[in-house]
Amino acid sequence: MSQDNPALHLAARARAADSDRYMCALFAVPRHRGALFALILFNAEIARVREMVSEPMLGQIRLQWWREAIDEIYRGKGRRHDVADPLAEAIRSHGLTRNYFERLIDARETDLEETPPESLAALEHYAEESAAPLVSLALEVAGAEAGALTDVARHVGVGWALTGLMRALPHHAAQGRIMLPRDVLDKTHLTPQSVADGAKVGPAVELISDVARQHVQHARTLRRALPRAAKRATLQTALAGAYLRRLAACGHDPYNPRAALGPLYRQLLLSRAALFGA
Repeated sequence: MSQDNPALHLAARARAADSDRYMCALFAVPRHRGALFALILFNAEIARVREMVSEPMLGQIRLQWWREAIDEIYRGKGRRHDVADPLAEAIRSHGLTRNYFERLIDARETDLEETPPESLAALEHYAEESAAPLVSLALEVAGAEAGALTDVARHVGVGWALTGLMRALPHHAAQGRIMLPRDVLDKTHLTPQSVADGAKVGPAVELISDVARQHVQHARTLRRALPRAAKRATLQTALAGAYLRRLAACGHDPYNPRAALGPLYRQLLLSRAALFGA
């Protein structure tokens, strides 16, 4: 049983929390996987805060708990928690940079806001702050100097996050949360209410997918010069490109079930990307 083996239990929890990032982590060297699973779980914890609370103040309290937990870890203390414990081990073992965790937590405060982003530029900024620091941490686990790879982390993170936001649009809309920026809504003659009511969002999704695709292309170019371990720490670029292609084939309709990628296809895609450095 996985619960009798802490490493297997950690892996199982990471798989349940974020199957895409879990699959990517499997291509890291074995000694790095535990740290990557801990990062996946931490990110999932703070990403789901909005869905777990009934009002923004309660979300602020949960995020503050994580700020304090991170602070304690870096002061050599720590608190007993099923995610904080493996995260503390990852931080100590790999000398992970504190600021990346703080940026991720700060970005999740945006999730507590009820209004859509004002502009596509604002959405890009949110995508960067909510995803690029996690890429930087994965690069540090891989032994890379993440500070020297800021552009790589940014393009990988933004491309991945924008793609994920478009894929998650039906889920967010059902919650009354509209992540399409106001300028994109205006340009495509949509409103937050019409999106929530099920209006066709293809033109809006296409505009944002085009920006995501540009980041993915930049990421692919920059990744070519990376050492093998760092390339594998940024494998989600391959998945993002595949999701964008599938979304385009479905008329940029995130409600279309065919926009999803099956687990076997994702595994084969990542295997090829890991083998050939794509």
